[in-house]
Amino acid sequence: MNRRNYQRELEEKIQKISKDKAVPKLLLHSCCAPCSSYVIEYLSQYFSITVFYYNPNIYPDEEYEKRVEEQKRFIREFPAKYPVDFIRGDFEKESFYEAVRGLEDTKEGGERCSRCFYLRLSKTAFLAQKLKADYFTTTLSISPLKNADRLNEIGEELSRKTGVSYLCSDFKKKNGYKRSVELSADFGMYRQDYCGCIFSKQEREAQKEGR
Repeated sequence: MNRRNYQRELEEKIQKISKDKAVPKLLLHSCCAPCSSYVIEYLSQYFSITVFYYNPNIYPDEEYEKRVEEQKRFIREFPAKYPVDFIRGDFEKESFYEAVRGLEDTKEGGERCSRCFYLRLSKTAFLAQKLKADYFTTTLSISPLKNADRLNEIGEELSRKTGVSYLCSDFKKKNGYKRSVELSADFGMYRQDYCGCIFSKQEREAQKEGR
């Protein structure tokens, strides 16, 4: 069975948008400024973007605030072709812990992460519906550690529920992740070494101790 090429699908979608000479409204879920950097650079050439920072998984609270401020700074400083706005979501920690209850000890990349993806993308999809956005998507597929197939499955499921088109993606392709690292350096960004939740932080610390 051939896997879908999400990057090709995205390029075909953008090609059609460019031919139509439209500037659709996109609600972009962002996990952090470094991950959003290349995605904003790429998509702001074709979309009017609102970045939605909704990440109730982040631990500890200070980390959450650091990421919020860095996201806002990057949006202010990046010279986007079309406007980029920002919406700060509520820091609903209880929602995250409830969503992953019973999966605290599973490895990063498994079912716990899938539930976290669903929580964040669901909030994004319904906000996109409320805002009458043309599309919604997430920066999460930029990470080599994130399962693009699962993210796109969730996005398309939520698209059917809300009626808002999901922009399929695999932003790590075509050197997207490499470019995000370069942009992070160019803008002097704070760049964390774990995904964000307490469980990924503990796993990362255990890996470092084992070296």
